[in-house]
Amino acid sequence: MDAVPHVVIVGGGFAGLWATRGLASAPVRITLIDRGNHHLFQPLLYQVATAGLSAPDIAAPLRHILRRQRNATVLMGEVVAIDKAGKQVRLSNGDAIAYDALVVCTGATHAYFGHDEWAPHAPGLKTLDDALAIRRRVLCAFERAEAERDPARRTAWLTFAVVGGGPTGVELAGTLAEISRHTLRKEFRNIDPGDARVMLLEAGPRVLATFPEALSAKATAQLSKLGVDVRTGVPVAGIDAEGFALGEERIAARTVLWAAGVAASPLARTLDVPLDRAGRVAVRTEDLTLPDHPDIFVAGDLATLQRADGRPVPGVAPAAKQMGTHIANVLRARFAGKPAPAPFRYRDFGNLATIGRRAAVVDLHGWKFSGYPAWVFWLTAHVFFLIGFRNRVVVLLDWAMAYWTYQRNARIVLGKEPPR
Repeated sequence: MDAVPHVVIVGGGFAGLWATRGLASAPVRITLIDRGNHHLFQPLLYQVATAGLSAPDIAAPLRHILRRQRNATVLMGEVVAIDKAGKQVRLSNGDAIAYDALVVCTGATHAYFGHDEWAPHAPGLKTLDDALAIRRRVLCAFERAEAERDPARRTAWLTFAVVGGGPTGVELAGTLAEISRHTLRKEFRNIDPGDARVMLLEAGPRVLATFPEALSAKATAQLSKLGVDVRTGVPVAGIDAEGFALGEERIAARTVLWAAGVAASPLARTLDVPLDRAGRVAVRTEDLTLPDHPDIFVAGDLATLQRADGRPVPGVAPAAKQMGTHIANVLRARFAGKPAPAPFRYRDFGNLATIGRRAAVVDLHGWKFSGYPAWVFWLTAHVFFLIGFRNRVVVLLDWAMAYWTYQRNARIVLGKEPPR
């Protein structure tokens, strides 16, 4: 090992960024590699998809974030393979970068449960590109409905379905209902946007399955109050360009959005280790390393491990941050020749989900509430955890304006809508 160990971190999400920051004062050389040039605050990605916020409001350039961390170098590139024996990562341009310690945290992608043919007709939401594509699809649906003369086809353009009743699905469905009933009101001449049908489809018995049942019921009631048609207990049987099948029922809908399943990044397969059904890597609880490979760490949505009670650590932002911080602590102790820190222990701070204006649910370990107080708590927490002072100010001002006027300032259609 060199006098100054080289730590390569693949992925600039929560786990990768927190690991990098945690090594700021360590005697190491860090190379952070990401396909994009920015860190993304994913919990607010749906706000970009529904025209509430602009892309720069929830993202920041990695180089800017780490500009004062002299031991960190940012490299924009895509890692396509990991050579464990040679201790190198290989990039799509053919370059190879050697490491002394490797941290892999490339996140997750969409999973369609074996029906990848649904992907073109039901886009998911994981990146800014996804969000902008969904925003274009949603806004163009209203434009197409305005120009459509056939009543049946117009109804199809005004039918929006969100598949998956987790937090992302609930937030998307609630916001789509608000857009149609408030934001676009009086802006069209041939249609009433308030006639739009917004459906939330959940195969399980209830939405927000990770929340207590009482809060799940309140979320359903709040969605219904917004005009969302919540369907549970029946899985989607098919999706195509014209609509979807829900059990035996066929529903015409030109806009279907996917929020039902995720799978780990394909990079996990190049590690040549056993993966779970979602493609995630089982790691050691002590230090989040691969068994038999103490120099390779895996974190975030790419890793799977269990808590003390046997439940899996969830794939959420707080877990990724904690993993990144723990890996940094392990590496600092290792390079300093000190005893390893205590095994990783996930601290669950609770669950939050917003449904719409003045409507949310919060579960903070026995402290459960909903409605307006939960919405204020959700808003405060998300503004606080945003990266950068500018982002916090801009988001707070945009939300304040939207609260008083119902307007969404990012309703500009960018790019050409693909035929559908």
